[in-house]
Amino acid sequence: MTDHYATLGVARTATADEIKKAYRKLASQHHPDRGGDTRKFQEVQAAYDTLGNPDKRAAYDNPQPNFGNFGFQQGQNLHDIFGQMFGQHGAFAHSRAKSQIRMSIWINLLDVIQGGSRTVQLGTAQGSNTVEIAIPQGIDDGDNVQYNNIGPGGSDLVVQFKVTPDRNWRREGANLHTEIRVPIWQLILGGEVTVTTLLGSELKMSLPKMTQPNTVMRLRQHGIASRSGSRGDILVRLLAEIPLNIHPEVMAAIQQHHA
Repeated sequence: MTDHYATLGVARTATADEIKKAYRKLASQHHPDRGGDTRKFQEVQAAYDTLGNPDKRAAYDNPQPNFGNFGFQQGQNLHDIFGQMFGQHGAFAHSRAKSQIRMSIWINLLDVIQGGSRTVQLGTAQGSNTVEIAIPQGIDDGDNVQYNNIGPGGSDLVVQFKVTPDRNWRREGANLHTEIRVPIWQLILGGEVTVTTLLGSELKMSLPKMTQPNTVMRLRQHGIASRSGSRGDILVRLLAEIPLNIHPEVMAAIQQHHA
């Protein structure tokens, strides 16, 4: 069995925050968009999918024995077990539960924001077919969505959506976080700055005079639309950018002021 703790480089006693911190560091390091190793990135993502979920982590830390091919699970009673062995209603039952296909799909943050569709290839013992599935707007990383009766033989499809980390944006619930660099003079004197969203639209923000570096400003109702219909915000951290060439007179005035 893969050692997810070793993949993330954390101890088995690591806290949830330590696991998340290790995941973000490794995901950024191995991100394909930054020239990283795709296979390693997927291993890191798989490790966090398990250890970042309390229930999955508990099951991983305390695996239950698998009794043959019957797929017994912890917490099942004898009625459940014999139902699996002989059918829902006993040894002479002829009806069986509908088959189910499971798969994982990688999407990006833009897919999360605007939704969309994806074409997937499904295959079972009953055959194979290509279907188009809808990507729910506002889907969370690790969410499972069931699509009924679309597989071969009328089987159901269960898709786990995995969201690739974005290099410029971080999601927190329905809110989106980003950073922009602003000339130091503009922070001092105030003015207007532009934030380009993931959808490509340009939003204007007015900076008051003497805005401090690392100030976080909020653009309301421009985040992710949740399934309830509400929309989150964009939070922008302002990073001070100092020009490489400053006029000598300006430098002299600064030095005089701080003398």
